[in-house]
Amino acid sequence: MNTLTEPLLTCEAVVAEACFLLQRGKIPASLIFRMMERGVLKALFDTDREARSLRTLIERYADVPMSLADACLVRMSELLPKAQVWTTDSDFTIYRRDRRSIIPLISPRFSGSRNRGAFP
Repeated sequence: MNTLTEPLLTCEAVVAEACFLLQRGKIPASLIFRMMERGVLKALFDTDREARSLRTLIERYADVPMSLADACLVRMSELLPKAQVWTTDSDFTIYRRDRRSIIPLISPRFSGSRNRGAFP
């Protein structure tokens, strides 16, 4: 079984997307910032430094299409190879890190055959 350890690492694009989705579901986005204040969630990704890699990913997956938030998480999984991506986004079953490696996922939506082999 996978366990989450703190801090959870993310990027600002994911924070923005999470806030939007929470508010759309009538859940206060302030919960995300409380997690950040407590050090449970940290947005440490440097979009400026990773711009070329992000552009390459977004171009590679233009047919999906890939969002900035998704590209950041894929790139973070390349930079942190032992990390797992916590998501409910089915596009992560399509994306590959380092062009061909399955991204390890933590997701309640993808249990069973679609996610088989995704966990190390």
